[in-house]
Amino acid sequence: MVIKVFVATSSGSIAIRKKQQEVVGFLEANKIDFKELDIAGDEDNRKWMRENVPGEKKPQNGIPLPPQIFNEEQYCGDFDSFFSAKEENIIYSFLGLAPPPGSKEAEKAEESGETEAQKEEEGASHISESQEKN
Repeated sequence: MVIKVFVATSSGSIAIRKKQQEVVGFLEANKIDFKELDIAGDEDNRKWMRENVPGEKKPQNGIPLPPQIFNEEQYCGDFDSFFSAKEENIIYSFLGLAPPPGSKEAEKAEESGETEAQKEEEGASHISESQEKN
């Protein structure tokens, strides 16, 4: 699976450039494989991105701005949803990837998995206790 980040390399907007740099920089720093696709110089990339951003995620004018993030063909989100996922330490699930061992996200998954296993064990012990009483 390849993460695709749609960017505009010749954007005149400083805000868009900063958002693009933040997404790309984060992915690079965390050694997450991704592919940068330019929508400014490639009409096919621009058309594909615009067609594949879900309708409810498009701005009122209907034209989504970069960066837009996909996992292969699956839409992940825009910068705002990326930023929220990063702040909540759920970036790997946002990207549709398994968290690496030792990451905060992996630890959260382990904790919730242990909780479920503990509940199952407790449920099993209650059943065996009630069977012993009968």
